Amino acid sequence: MTAFPADGYTVRWQSWDSDGDETVTLRWENEGWTAIGEVGREAVSYVLRLSALWQVRQYLLFRDSDEPDLWLGNDGTGRWGEVNGAHREDLDGCTDLDMSCTPFANTLPIRRLQLDAGDGAELTVATVDVETLGVIPVRQRYEHLSAGRWRKTHVKTGISVEFKVDEFGLAQDVPEFFRRV
Repeated sequence: MTAFPADGYTVRWQSWDSDGDETVTLRWENEGWTAIGEVGREAVSYVLRLSALWQVRQYLLFRDSDEPDLWLGNDGTGRWGEVNGAHREDLDGCTDLDMSCTPFANTLPIRRLQLDAGDGAELTVATVDVETLGVIPVRQRYEHLSAGRWRKTHVKTGISVEFKVDEFGLAQDVPEFFRRV
């Protein structure tokens, strides 16, 4: 995959039915990546702080105030906690974070795993419901089908979606969900 420009990168998506959009800006700072997302339809903003190897270190979700409505941190060993220091044992072992309101979340395991075409990996991700602020572990499988083509499968339900990514590992169109603009 191509490295992101040192001075940052911005990407935009629109929901498939065109009733919402998202802008994500990536910046290199403090020896890692910071992704700032603004999601119009859900009226939320999020900040993801990632290691240089695309491991989630911190996640903040903002809905209607200057203070985060949800704050999660990962110590790099798969141990998750909340802003108040409470250990989230239910999330232990989650390697990535997922939100259904954004295709950007797919970039995290794609860049972190660096799978060759034909390879796949099953992982547990911390899945955030931005409406209820609920966070649960979910088993997902990512498969690198061919150059620029991926499949993501929800292991329990078997529901999957295939999509293309650009040279940075960012989703292009995710049929029935998001379009790149």
